[in-house]
Amino acid sequence: METGALLYDPATDKVGEYQDKAGPYALLRPVGGGREWQADPASLRPATDQERLSAEVRAANARARTDGPFLVAIPPRPVPDCPTCTELAGLRATARTEQDYSAETDANVLLRKHQIEAHPG
Repeated sequence: METGALLYDPATDKVGEYQDKAGPYALLRPVGGGREWQADPASLRPATDQERLSAEVRAANARARTDGPFLVAIPPRPVPDCPTCTELAGLRATARTEQDYSAETDANVLLRKHQIEAHPG
């Protein structure tokens, strides 16, 4: 077994990331981090695509619940009379209307970058 391989443990009905061996046991860690557990190496098998996806979504949801409050930032405000700021703010507004949060974040990043370069201070 390779370190980092995602394996299904039928004893716990969980997918874990293989870490190492400890005596006769395999050490698995939850996808996304957490407390390791010991598993019988003979009962482990590679996780299916569905099991992998489910474990990764579970980890992403856990991160969103725990990391989210620290990621909230005040969106940058466009500088008045700047065509680039106005355009990027428009992209952000469109993304927000379409509930495309990835595109909204991209627009915020581009607006911040533009403001640092074009409107220092």
